[in-house]
Amino acid sequence: MRIAALLLASLLVPLAVPAHPGPLPERMAYTGGGSQLITAEAPSLGATTGTLTWWDRRAGRWVAAGSAPARFGAKGLVEGDSRVQGTDTTPTGLFTLPYAFGVAPAPHGTHYPYRRATDGSWWCQDNESRRYNRWVEGLPRDCRASESEHLTAYASQYARALVIGFNYRRPVRGRGAGIFLHVNGRGATAGCVSVSAEAMTRVLMWVHPLRRPHIAIGTTSGPTAITRY
Repeated sequence: MRIAALLLASLLVPLAVPAHPGPLPERMAYTGGGSQLITAEAPSLGATTGTLTWWDRRAGRWVAAGSAPARFGAKGLVEGDSRVQGTDTTPTGLFTLPYAFGVAPAPHGTHYPYRRATDGSWWCQDNESRRYNRWVEGLPRDCRASESEHLTAYASQYARALVIGFNYRRPVRGRGAGIFLHVNGRGATAGCVSVSAEAMTRVLMWVHPLRRPHIAIGTTSGPTAITRY
């Protein structure tokens, strides 16, 4: 009789409901220490599409300020520390956002440092150059045009953009240069992250240097899961 009562009591105890996972930034190992964060999340390393979300930290909690479909490299994503230049892959990791730029003027209300591209603006990607992975006005002698991007030649994609600080502070030759968050082109990127022109404008009107924003790029699971950064 007692055993039957215990079995009945166990059936009446409600099953434990798993705790609802918190917002993505709250599940990350580190978010850069600021109060703004952009996440670019892909379902897998081989994916060329995913989601860009920009977040505010308010009263100790992360809150989504906006979201948009995103595109990644034509060959998917790869761990940033092992990326090879010219592979059409988007590097994963947590990165700074040094400054914004564009062929078009900055949106009204932009607070972020913004450089306007001119006919003389290039991004040097020549591994032999002292200006590797840097904006240059007029090509230096050691930076070949064939190994660099003429920014105004991509007037649609670089209408407005944010520099992603991948391989930027202390560049490693051959790892990659010119990784940006920019406006969509016709399809997947050569390694950047891209969103619609409307979403790019919204991001630039939202991002603020005093809030020390970063961007985290990764997958939903596995060794390159965005939560590990």
